[in-house]
Amino acid sequence: MEWSGCTDEYEKLVIRMSTPRVVIDNAVCSTATIVKVDSARKHGILLDAVQVLTDLNLSIKKAYISSDGRWFMDVFHVTDQDGNKLTDESVLKYIEQSLSSIHYGGTNGSNGLTVLELSGTDRIGLLSEVFAVMAELQCDVVESKFWTHNGLIASLIYVKDSISGSAIEDSKKIERLEARLRNVLKGDNDIRSAKASISMAVMHPERRLHQMMFADRDFQRNPIFKFTSDTPLVTVQNWAERGYSVVNVQCKDRTKLLFDVLCNLAHMEYVVFHATINTTTDQAYLEFYIRHKDGTPISSEPERQRVIQCLQAAVERRASEGVRLELYTENKQGLLAEVMRTFRENGLNVTRAEISTIEDMAANIFYVTDAIGYPVDKKVIEYVRHKIGLNNLKVKELALVCHEKADREDQSVGVGGAVLLSLGSLVRRNLYNLGLIKSCS
Repeated sequence: MEWSGCTDEYEKLVIRMSTPRVVIDNAVCSTATIVKVDSARKHGILLDAVQVLTDLNLSIKKAYISSDGRWFMDVFHVTDQDGNKLTDESVLKYIEQSLSSIHYGGTNGSNGLTVLELSGTDRIGLLSEVFAVMAELQCDVVESKFWTHNGLIASLIYVKDSISGSAIEDSKKIERLEARLRNVLKGDNDIRSAKASISMAVMHPERRLHQMMFADRDFQRNPIFKFTSDTPLVTVQNWAERGYSVVNVQCKDRTKLLFDVLCNLAHMEYVVFHATINTTTDQAYLEFYIRHKDGTPISSEPERQRVIQCLQAAVERRASEGVRLELYTENKQGLLAEVMRTFRENGLNVTRAEISTIEDMAANIFYVTDAIGYPVDKKVIEYVRHKIGLNNLKVKELALVCHEKADREDQSVGVGGAVLLSLGSLVRRNLYNLGLIKSCS
């Protein structure tokens, strides 16, 4: 009996069933592009789908997620950063291709770079010291992400050897680099939590940052500075009849919010079976129906409180605190060390940073406060801009900070408006990095 033909047909059927079906519709909704994903249910596929969208810096305005038995259906209402529907065919094609292949997983290689992981206690001028070590040891920073939350830092730094232009292969140089960075992170008293090592994790960088913060239990620490009164409202209740735990999150809306929440549910090993996401002008409402991997709901009050704390931390880690500064200039060895030294000498504290290079240009974003966490005086910002270069360092926006300084006589702190030239469309920059367009201008 001939089986080869039957086997081929069976394999084709399995492939068709396991490959997500993606439909992108620009006709149904007047305000957003609809992205539908139907697929066989697989652990982590929801986070993978959301990651595809958020890596393009798209905003998810609404979403409906449902799994019925072994099948999974997602519906996302997405826009670009300006609130417009997606019309660029290259973007639409990339989304469709990426979502259709999420069952096969993705690779997050180092692209011929050495990846460093840093974690420890935050302090003023820490980044300045870190990048000074890099410059001294002739390591060029190609890309980096730096997060702070509740007095802790987590950072991934992608570097290359200044001489060879490739990954650092000298084991002694790596050991020396790790030791120097560990000493910087320790400071005067942070002996236990300071870590500096070559990253062995093959995972999405922002997932890894969440994982690092989660491992350091930032959710159990009290904030050193309370910037705003916008603490995320998280509630957790059990729906006994259906065996679900129902998690509700209400907070200020922002890009990558859904991704951040899903990352932390995944790290806590919960499975999302159903979810609804709605946003208004500036608020987001997220509802999740979850269980443990073994199919049981949350079973105790301490566990419920832990979920609340962890999801509040997930939202707050990427909260944009302080003034957003964008640096776009010709890249050169030691550039970051110079910029960070100028920040430190003028009392600027970096709360979050995204470092990248586009060909021979440095494209960096910094969120800064003053030395004790309050909004930076506009005169200081302008002085720093003059030192670094008015055409190089732009104020993208001045974040609204809703608190009052105790020793200031009832003056409102925080300023609005002042939206100057940005570095350009983040979507186009991401497409450029993915090789889908030839220019990001």
